[in-house]
Amino acid sequence: MKDTVAALLSEALQSIITARGAQVSVPAIQVETTRDPAHGDLASNVALASAKLLKMPPRELAQAICDALPDNPIIDRTDIAGPGFINLFLSKDSQAAALQQVLQEGDSFGRNDSGAGRKVQVEFVSANPTGPLHVGHGRGAAVGDSLARILDACGWEVVREFYYNDAGAQINNLALSVQARCKGLSPEDEGWPADGYRGDYITELGQAYLAGESVEASDKSVTALGDADKLAAIQEFAVAWLRREQDLDLQSFGVAFDIFFLESSLYESREVDTTVERLIESGNTYTSDDALWLRTTDYGDDKDRVMRKKDGGYTYFLPDVAYHLNKWRRGFERVINEQGADHHSTVTRVRAGLQALGEGIPEGWPEYVLHQMVTVMRDGQEVKLSKRAGSYLTLRDLINEVGRDATRYFLVARSPNSQLTFDIDLALSQSNDNPVFYIQYAHARVCSVRRKFVEQDLSLDLDLETLALERLIEPQEIEVLKQIARFPEVVARAGTSAEPQQIANYLRELAGEFHAYYNAHKVIIDDAELRQARLALTTGVGQVIANGLALLGVSAPESM
Repeated sequence: MKDTVAALLSEALQSIITARGAQVSVPAIQVETTRDPAHGDLASNVALASAKLLKMPPRELAQAICDALPDNPIIDRTDIAGPGFINLFLSKDSQAAALQQVLQEGDSFGRNDSGAGRKVQVEFVSANPTGPLHVGHGRGAAVGDSLARILDACGWEVVREFYYNDAGAQINNLALSVQARCKGLSPEDEGWPADGYRGDYITELGQAYLAGESVEASDKSVTALGDADKLAAIQEFAVAWLRREQDLDLQSFGVAFDIFFLESSLYESREVDTTVERLIESGNTYTSDDALWLRTTDYGDDKDRVMRKKDGGYTYFLPDVAYHLNKWRRGFERVINEQGADHHSTVTRVRAGLQALGEGIPEGWPEYVLHQMVTVMRDGQEVKLSKRAGSYLTLRDLINEVGRDATRYFLVARSPNSQLTFDIDLALSQSNDNPVFYIQYAHARVCSVRRKFVEQDLSLDLDLETLALERLIEPQEIEVLKQIARFPEVVARAGTSAEPQQIANYLRELAGEFHAYYNAHKVIIDDAELRQARLALTTGVGQVIANGLALLGVSAPESM
């Protein structure tokens, strides 16, 4: 709808430019949804943005644009507000057309082809296999997976990727911790590793290794040797065992990945070394204090960064540059990294490194969605610890307590860059204050209406040729129709801006409008023509809610 209105405004403005003989181009037209229905359905600042170009007062230009608008059945009337804003009131026919589209397209309603089959990679979770997934990983999983679903609905070819380190200091500490458990030590004993892991899962892992168990994760299969002196074997088994644990958590969360990428593979393939060589060849490096530096200040960083330390080891951002060069060479036009806010400092450095390579990688590539921490509350008190993990609350704990649907919705419902308080009591409540319950209950009400039609031998046939949608004239009906018409625009915008919370917020608004309508008007009435029109409206609401919840990985129950 916005695109159509923008095109009409553009055509009107072009006619004015031509009539005045002005040598200017039509600027980009911005069209936004109004907050107050009294100010129309859509609004544009096109007159304000173009007034100087045409040397006309904004209100005068706004009136000229309104007068020059081509005839189109979607616009009922226009109004000029303030210094020159154009408010547009959409016709009832245009809103009914959106409902007809829902009934025709079903599960496909809301999808678009803006991605045009181009390749996009979403990297998310990317947790090192040193322990169970915590709630922060869960927020990354909910946001990242929802983004992937939304991008798929926008016509992108989506690849979901999980990147992790299977070597290094953390993995070595993991192996030493499991070995200590295998040898009968506990964290309180003198011989326990200084930086060892202490959760109960280390005990479980040690028992599994000594028992010679076999584990199969999404990306590897390993059988334990059972020998407590074989540290390398313990490490290999521990990584696979914890990867399987992560897989189980993610599967219960409705999350799957296409690719698991190991940091170690970048060293085995010499991609890190060749990346350093390319950076040296580019002339963007220098040596100081026996270390190799990259001139990241040339690309927006606040200071240059060390790539290779005095001891010959690489700093952590260098393999990140090599990894993203690998992504670029795999043909991903768009890459979105969903990570914790603690990765904020790497954004500028990685982009600077990629620019310095001279590979033609666009500025601002890759995109980053960084989520803030999650605070979990129960009975007004923060819940911090899990006995199994030892030092944090696990994702599995949260799913077991409130269920997958509530966990996913709550973790994705707010902008990732804002801190999130997860209220367990609210997530478990069956009240209008619980947004996921409120939305799912709206879908269940739709299904209940349809069951009642069957029970009373009333027709569920929604023949678009005979439906009298013009009978939907009640204010609540009009508001529901407007919300339905917004859905494709919300999906497209969420895909462009990488903001899945827009879907969550929209669904809550749609559910609110539907509940208000349902409470004010009966669907099953004697007037057959109006009854079928109202059945069509409720059916459309149910379809849109189901489609929207699917983009968030949340179910749409038929009864509650």
